[in-house]
Amino acid sequence: MTEQATGAHHPQPRPRNGGSHPASVEHVTGAQSLIRSLEEVGADTVFGIPGGAILPAYDPMMDSTKVRHVLVRHEQGAGHAATGYAQATGKVGVCMATSGPGATNLVTPIADAHMDSVPIVAITGQVASKAIGTDAFQEADICGITMPITKHNFLVTKAEDIPRTIAEAFHIASTGRPGPVLVDIAKDALQAQTTFSWPPQTDLPGYRPVTKPHAKQIREAARLITQAERPVLYVGGGVLKAHATAELKVLAELTGAPVTTTLMALGAFPDTHRQHLGMPGMHGTVAAVTALQKADLLVALGARFDDRVTGKLDSFAPNAKVVHADIDPAEIGKNRVADVPIVGDAREVIADLVVAVQAEHDAGHTGDYSGWWEDLNRWRETYPLGYEQPADGSLSPQQVIQRIGQLAPEDTIFAAGVGQHQMWAAHFIDYEKPATWLNSGGAGTMGYAVPAAMGAKAGAADRTVWAIDGDGCFQMTNQELVTCALNNIPVKVAIINNGALGMVRQWQTLFYNQRYSNTVLHSGPDTPAQTSPGTRVPDFVKLAEAMGCIGIRCEDPSDLDAVIEKANSINDRPVVVDFIVHEDAMVWPMVAAGTSNDEIQAALGVRPDFGDSEDD
Repeated sequence: MTEQATGAHHPQPRPRNGGSHPASVEHVTGAQSLIRSLEEVGADTVFGIPGGAILPAYDPMMDSTKVRHVLVRHEQGAGHAATGYAQATGKVGVCMATSGPGATNLVTPIADAHMDSVPIVAITGQVASKAIGTDAFQEADICGITMPITKHNFLVTKAEDIPRTIAEAFHIASTGRPGPVLVDIAKDALQAQTTFSWPPQTDLPGYRPVTKPHAKQIREAARLITQAERPVLYVGGGVLKAHATAELKVLAELTGAPVTTTLMALGAFPDTHRQHLGMPGMHGTVAAVTALQKADLLVALGARFDDRVTGKLDSFAPNAKVVHADIDPAEIGKNRVADVPIVGDAREVIADLVVAVQAEHDAGHTGDYSGWWEDLNRWRETYPLGYEQPADGSLSPQQVIQRIGQLAPEDTIFAAGVGQHQMWAAHFIDYEKPATWLNSGGAGTMGYAVPAAMGAKAGAADRTVWAIDGDGCFQMTNQELVTCALNNIPVKVAIINNGALGMVRQWQTLFYNQRYSNTVLHSGPDTPAQTSPGTRVPDFVKLAEAMGCIGIRCEDPSDLDAVIEKANSINDRPVVVDFIVHEDAMVWPMVAAGTSNDEIQAALGVRPDFGDSEDD
């Protein structure tokens, strides 16, 4: 087994090793054993589609009173729904598919979950064990295909191995650095007679997640924090995975250092907190990007120095020492050498840092960041986030998203697709709490939003869930709205409809001399552009209604609030709002791909002037 992760919070019940008293032994089929195992590990929702190889599992699932199955319209939707469920609830998400194309349709969401460290277990049927390797009907080597994109995967050919494998799969997925685990089960193993008892004897000799950080490294990190003049807490998604947001707030306020939260970490630290500089990266705030560039110390907590944060790596934070704390030792030093490497669970790391920094303060060692905050405040006051209203009176996409955030009920979960609308949702909605922002960060998967929102709502039925989607992303997975309509999963979808693949169009505007090759969505090369929203193809309102949803269109800024409030008031079925927005809006700030973060543009052609800071 490839050990890609080490140590973390355990959101799912841990399987117990042998030594406890097992329940009475039952004589069951392998399929019955699978469903009983899912019940025992606490799985309450499975997203999937039946097919030949997995069909034996669907018969006993019909009798389960603990496991709800949601019949999706495409296996990709099942995978993203499992991810959304996991991100919203903190539990392991579960998806199920049959062999061959059913399993390969899960590859994209598995890769997505792997990049973003989301705990899901994908259960796939496989052809009968004697047929494996013969190119049998609907056979695919899904274990081989997914080996690089799973934390671990299993091929089960014996019915008696099913309980142990499920217990191990959930344990691996939810501990250490969370991630996807695939369990591929041969059809004859599901059909065979076996016995079932719980808990099973688990056997993971090579899997020893390290959660407790080294005390010496913690003390050295605290010393650097109090000695630094320009420190930054660079917070990644690992802080959310470790449920360490309360500890982070204590550390930030104790040190007085500025905080940046990556795209995957939004909600880990309150957006409105005075120490929060915003999101760093390619489309980060000027203050956050510049703070990292001019820092003399980066305290990276559950972050992986992703290229979208660092820009041109050899010019990133050139004068900064680095404290890098991560659950996964493979991440430390992978992209940037760490002066103080700390392997451990973010919750334990931050809690220990709080104690160590307080000890430094008690010894009279406190950092003086007053000059640093003068610079930081000047940058964020001079270059705040903002947008201009379109001169033609059309809807501004930024305003649409901002008002959705402002009018949403408390504790609303927002799931975004990928592209311009994703960046605007990151910027113009305030995330004050964890588990309120879901997106595809590492893989950048178009089509993520609708099924992820569905999974989030299935797992958190009492919370409002808005999917902020683009018209391009929406057309990849919108069929899952049928699933939502038929399964009483009333999500709300905002289509930020600019008639184009917006982010690609922005790049064509900036880097390809405004040659818009194949980015217009509502007309083709042999058909005239349909400028009237009601004549565009497709008509999203009619499409929504055909799928059992309420469809609403908004194109007048004066109607914006009333439309959003109407959508918020409908809670008995899914709602789709087609917001017709200006096509030329762009995401700013921006660092062009492959360039240094020093070259950030606050707006088109506008390079910030950082004044006479002594470190310039």
